[in-house]
Amino acid sequence: MESEHRVSTLELFFDLVFVFTITQLTVLLADDLSLRGAGQVVLIFTVLFWMYGGYAHLTNQVPPDRTVRRVLLMLAMGAFMVCALAVPTAFGAGGVAFGLGYLLVVLVHGALFTQAHGLGVLWFALPNVLCALAVTAAGFFDGAAAWGLWLLALLLQFVTPMVVNRVAASGAAAEPEAAEQTVGDQLGGMNAAHLVERHGLLLIIVFGESVIAIGIGVGSLPLSPGIAGGAFLALTVASAMWWMYFVRDEGRAEEVFAQTPPARRFKLAMVAYYYAFLPVLLGIAVFAAGVKKTIGHLGEHLHAGPAVALAGGVALYLAGNLVFRAVLGIGPARYRATALVLALATVPVGTGWTGAGQLVALSVVLVGAVVAEGGRSPGTQAQGTAAEAVTGS
Repeated sequence: MESEHRVSTLELFFDLVFVFTITQLTVLLADDLSLRGAGQVVLIFTVLFWMYGGYAHLTNQVPPDRTVRRVLLMLAMGAFMVCALAVPTAFGAGGVAFGLGYLLVVLVHGALFTQAHGLGVLWFALPNVLCALAVTAAGFFDGAAAWGLWLLALLLQFVTPMVVNRVAASGAAAEPEAAEQTVGDQLGGMNAAHLVERHGLLLIIVFGESVIAIGIGVGSLPLSPGIAGGAFLALTVASAMWWMYFVRDEGRAEEVFAQTPPARRFKLAMVAYYYAFLPVLLGIAVFAAGVKKTIGHLGEHLHAGPAVALAGGVALYLAGNLVFRAVLGIGPARYRATALVLALATVPVGTGWTGAGQLVALSVVLVGAVVAEGGRSPGTQAQGTAAEAVTGS
């Protein structure tokens, strides 16, 4: 049985700083509800969340229980703050500042991991540095060149796990016992309870962004019954999304990870808490941007941007959640899949009727999905099958 490993207050402090980047991305998207704005948000967040995941895995294996580790983690927090402040102009005047902040994030991460695993971390630390250099170089260019360098950074991130796994597989062929130790210690070996708790705390902080968006959207408007009702509806949607993960999924996720051999947890965590969590977190941010642009115009026809943000944010969240559940073998999926389709179908409600009408429709869809699942066990389907498929067992 694994020893208890709880998330420290410093890690939670770190998460609060990181989530400021999501706040900034919400502002960026709300100011530019277009394909260009959405593309920038996706690129910036994907690059940032890669290193957030890196730090989550880091503190899982290298707890900040010493002065040097704490100081370095605080230095990384400062670097993430620089990135967050530069987010609104990351594709413009703030591009170099963003890149240099991100480079410091990467260097501190590599230095901390080296304390536990020595030079073996270079297999993933060096690609991370190349990724940061690509982002920094993008700050010196405009247009297609900048976009190309950001895409190169993304490519490096997605290729890195494949390279590391291939190196581990080659080591296994030559020296099985040593390779198993490398995979288990450097990539896997993660404490299941800490892994799930850390990402759950991140998610709840991000949900707070949707609440803040309500207040920002209201601004100095008088608190009329309509505004109060709109705020209640937006909170209802956010609450239903919270319920889906924290009441139905989080406990089972921890059970699945606890049952997965430590050496195989890295690959499972990459799919469940990186690839699947990307749309989950982005969905909340997109929904928050939609709320911010809608809350002051509840009785009006919405423009396409806010209406798509409201529905698309919910749909993104559900899409990521469905992948998360499929990977871990948690079911059933049909209620949430139906809710995803129905959420997208609310766009004409907002554009053809009112913003309030769309929020009502989204509330009905999500609460309906939660109620429909209420009598169903949150247990796994063919327990272990999906996790085994991902981990290659």
